[in-house]
Amino acid sequence: MCEKKPPVMTLSEGEVEALLARARGRLESNDYQIIADMAETIRWLDERLEEGDTSLAKLRQMLFGVKSERTEKVFPKEPGTPPKDAGESSGQGGSEGGGKRPGHGRNGALDYAGAQRVGVPYPGLSTGCPCPDCNRGKVYQMRSGQIIRIVGRPALEATIYEPERWRCNVCGKVFTAQLPPEAGTKKYDETAGSMLGLMKYGCGMAFNRLEGLQGSLDVPLPASTQWEIVEGVADQVSPAHDALVTEAAQGAVLHNDDTSMTVLSLKAENDGPGAPERKGVFTSGVVSVREGREVALFFTGRKHAGERLEDVLRRRAAELGAPIQMCDALTRNLPKAFTVILSNCLAHGRRRFVEQAGRFPDECRYVLERLAEVYRNDALCAERGLSPEERLAFHQAESGPVLASLRAWMEEQLAEKKVEPNSGLGQAMGYMLKRWEALTLFLRQAGAPLDNNIVERALKLAILHRKNSLFYRTENGARVGDILMSLIHTCRLNGVNPFDYLTALQKNAASVRVAPACWLPWNYHEQLGAAPPDTG
Repeated sequence: MCEKKPPVMTLSEGEVEALLARARGRLESNDYQIIADMAETIRWLDERLEEGDTSLAKLRQMLFGVKSERTEKVFPKEPGTPPKDAGESSGQGGSEGGGKRPGHGRNGALDYAGAQRVGVPYPGLSTGCPCPDCNRGKVYQMRSGQIIRIVGRPALEATIYEPERWRCNVCGKVFTAQLPPEAGTKKYDETAGSMLGLMKYGCGMAFNRLEGLQGSLDVPLPASTQWEIVEGVADQVSPAHDALVTEAAQGAVLHNDDTSMTVLSLKAENDGPGAPERKGVFTSGVVSVREGREVALFFTGRKHAGERLEDVLRRRAAELGAPIQMCDALTRNLPKAFTVILSNCLAHGRRRFVEQAGRFPDECRYVLERLAEVYRNDALCAERGLSPEERLAFHQAESGPVLASLRAWMEEQLAEKKVEPNSGLGQAMGYMLKRWEALTLFLRQAGAPLDNNIVERALKLAILHRKNSLFYRTENGARVGDILMSLIHTCRLNGVNPFDYLTALQKNAASVRVAPACWLPWNYHEQLGAAPPDTG
């Protein structure tokens, strides 16, 4: 580490622009772009530091993100503090503190539902045979043992069939051996398309990376070929995706949010004459909850999340009442053409106190611990399997007094000038109090969620794609990604194998086109025995 204090340089905005102009003419484009980005970063840092409520801790969070917002991470325990009881929690989500969550050890044989199972008989033994050791007793069969062996293979394997060919030396007729049924009729079968779709849009594996992996294993698979395959898959499964949008529109609770995305063809339209007024591009996520089923939808383009939600709600049955909408407090997340029962995300309100914990530790600890009680109550409702009405009554009895006390405390802090309203803590309190009714809808409306975390987790799939593939080249590429991400993540939310589901949709494409609502992740198994295989 350099201990010498660096020299302080002060440049005006004009001097910075002049420096960049000189550098543009003397440096290669890539080197110039690095210098320009560094200047932009310094401008951004300077603006943030000029804000009164931006601490170094908050600046670090802006740059590098937050690993955890749990109360126990924000406020580490003092040495010698006794551990909490197993039922206690110290933060958001109901899973903190206390006992260790189950399912974090080694995977047992039952966890490998997709594994091939091979029976290994003991030679010469059957029920009633004499014991081969003592020769006095008789053996009986016990439960088979289970030994797991895992091998590595290419993501896509290739098999070369070499049918024998024979030719008559008189008539010249050629006789070619018939291929076995498992050879199929296509070079890339349905499972190849499912695997490519799952790796690209479900796991973030960029086409060129998979091309390199396959090449290393001597099973070449060019990126251009991968694109042609997944585009064909998206076209085949699009009727099921369309039915999924209709299903989502009927949800009792709809979550929505968006994240930035790059589509090169849309970015190119931003410059020059005829440039659109709105230049941003987003991937919006909508997660609909209905009767225990969850539907995830992704939409990429210039529209905001609220406009995407409007597109979904246009398919809602007229006889259904207004749904609960869960989102953060941004107005662009609201549908303007439809009535909803608005619920705001409690985690967003909580996060503002997490950001101020370093400057106002006592006050923030008090708020976070009160909210932890609410999340703990919600976790108990889930553990007990309470109905929406029972959950509402439980929160009214247990969480209502806690939140009423918290609200009164915050109002007192601001009214008696114990907290400066323009400080970071005062703004956090103001945010909560201004949106109190929407943040606490779960105390008055059965089925209202506490936060928007389910759609934020869904958007991680789009963010994973953005980090690995950087962009979509065209709007059609974004359409393909949206369709496959929607189907894949909906499968995951409902405990369905997305690989098997995509394969089934492709093999039965003709039946899917006729009745797509019968081919959704939770009911497609009912159709497999009745539908004839697609031969198109």
